[in-house]
Amino acid sequence: ASWGLGENVVLGRVDPDQYYVFETTLKTGFRPIIEKRIGSKALKMIYGKSGNYFTKNIKTTQKERDSFVLSDDEILTLAKWSMLVETHYQKPMDMEWAKDGKDGKLYIVQARPETVQSKRNFSVLEEYVLDKSKIQNPKFKILARGMSVGSKIGSGKANKIMDPKDINKFKKVEVLVTDMTDPDWVPAMRLASAIVTDAGGRTAHAAIVSRELGIPCIVGAGNATKIIKTGKGVTVDCSKGEDGLVYEGIIEFEVHKTDVSKIEKPKTHML
Repeated sequence: ASWGLGENVVLGRVDPDQYYVFETTLKTGFRPIIEKRIGSKALKMIYGKSGNYFTKNIKTTQKERDSFVLSDDEILTLAKWSMLVETHYQKPMDMEWAKDGKDGKLYIVQARPETVQSKRNFSVLEEYVLDKSKIQNPKFKILARGMSVGSKIGSGKANKIMDPKDINKFKKVEVLVTDMTDPDWVPAMRLASAIVTDAGGRTAHAAIVSRELGIPCIVGAGNATKIIKTGKGVTVDCSKGEDGLVYEGIIEFEVHKTDVSKIEKPKTHML
């Protein structure tokens, strides 16, 4: 969630609030908000004075930056609605919502089939593991860090591109380093071994597309474009949970695959 119109969230111009609700116990009547993470929300897009067809970005106030956009009741309402939508369509769904600035009510404005997790083969688990001996080597220092998208590792020569007009300079299996992305960047993103952006959160364009493509991505890395140099080898590590790291140099890694389809089910009843 962020203040103003939603375009800034999609384009990754702002670091939005994030809320996590546990679906299983929500169904049984509890209020299971298990995490609330406040975002910086530095900008908000509003309608301009010339009319509703014109928009502009303004800075948020300190109070807006320090406040959560949604109340706990609103978080739970959206979570319940999301379950109703998925029950209706009988499949995992991606949804977008909005809160009207005049009537203060919440609305679901879009729902489409979720295309990443629903297509995963959960009978085979993949674990990406970096060579620990190399991480301890001062040669492979951490250049940047941000929020990880996915749980994979990617490496290659960094290619810093700041304008989509220059994506013809991007080559296959390079690491795309930029400020933020939008649909114009997709041709380059399809070729990338990994993606790193200065701005954005988990709902930014770079995060959404990288999840769909199965490419490791780090968003909200702050000053990555100033630190990472074009042509230098880097390793993008998204295997350590929510903290994504960009290492200097190419570090070897392994992919461990485990087939769990034939593991005997436990006798303990699982909810």
